[in-house]
Amino acid sequence: RYEDREDFAVVMQPFFRNTLLPLDSNGKPDLSFFAADCFHFSVRGYAEMAMALWNNMLEPVGEKQTYNNFTHDRSKLKCPNPEKPFLSTLRNSGFRNSDLNLENTEPSVPYWAVIVAAVAGVLVGSL
Repeated sequence: RYEDREDFAVVMQPFFRNTLLPLDSNGKPDLSFFAADCFHFSVRGYAEMAMALWNNMLEPVGEKQTYNNFTHDRSKLKCPNPEKPFLSTLRNSGFRNSDLNLENTEPSVPYWAVIVAAVAGVLVGSL
């Protein structure tokens, strides 16, 4: 949808796709990464996710890391370099002139289905 835009890009960052639960030295879930509700992240967990997201934004499309190893090691934080001083997008990752053509792909959900689902949700919610 935005492939031809020069001033805007949307890039999926898959750093959380294959992430495993962090374990402590006893092989049990490391609760220091989670808040008191054991569902949301703690400050430590959010710091790990922020580093993984930052690293993903600097990795070229097609070479993005799909997991986070929860090492709490700031040395794994990537920095822009003179060869690539920018966030990676489809265009600057070298896919602009390849066979990848997003223009001719059909959306997975028709636009009218979203409208119907929203109206149905409002009706069911009001009942």
